[in-house]
Amino acid sequence: MPVTVLIVDDEPLVRAGLRAVLEAQPDIMMVGEAADGAAVIPLVRQLRPDVVAMDVRMPLLNGIEATRAVLRTIDIPPKILVVTTFENDEYVYEALRAGADGFLLKRARPAEIVHAVRLVAEGESLLFPASVRQLAAEYGDGGGNPAARAVLDRAALTEREAEVLRLMTRGLSNAEIATRLIVGTETVKSHVSAVLAKLGARDRTQAVIAAYESGFVAPG
Repeated sequence: MPVTVLIVDDEPLVRAGLRAVLEAQPDIMMVGEAADGAAVIPLVRQLRPDVVAMDVRMPLLNGIEATRAVLRTIDIPPKILVVTTFENDEYVYEALRAGADGFLLKRARPAEIVHAVRLVAEGESLLFPASVRQLAAEYGDGGGNPAARAVLDRAALTEREAEVLRLMTRGLSNAEIATRLIVGTETVKSHVSAVLAKLGARDRTQAVIAAYESGFVAPG
């Protein structure tokens, strides 16, 4: 089955460019587009996309609030890929904290755009781990977020789960973690699922943000 994508951006040229790149792929299907985050909820309910590629800055409802709205109101929410002009942008980090699964630069090359959509849809590794680390270092709480620290403490991760989380922060996929730990991929999937459940994180990105903000790992 192809990965279905909804594009949300207030710039027609950006929407057209993304659409042209993604529609050229046999495993990706465009199902709709919108010019503002305010239109996201009804379109997601109607179209049920796998991925929403959403601008972070829009006039009526920005990508941060639209992300929160999707995760709050949709029972089985799509993956959310924030589209941004600037990589080192506090808005991007806030969108990730709100629940976005990754981000994509508007100036990205076509191959990078396709890779980002596929990777976010698969959900088995972190998109642009070095950039997420830099954002956490710049805009996070430097490991001093009491709420995040409390979540980590309550999670009571086992030694192996903690090791898996550290490798997740470095962007390793399940297969790469399995190779590093000399275990099977299914074993790694079980550990990742346990980490997400214990942290109350919907995906790897949220688990990694929690790891940085709690001081479990240093973002610098």
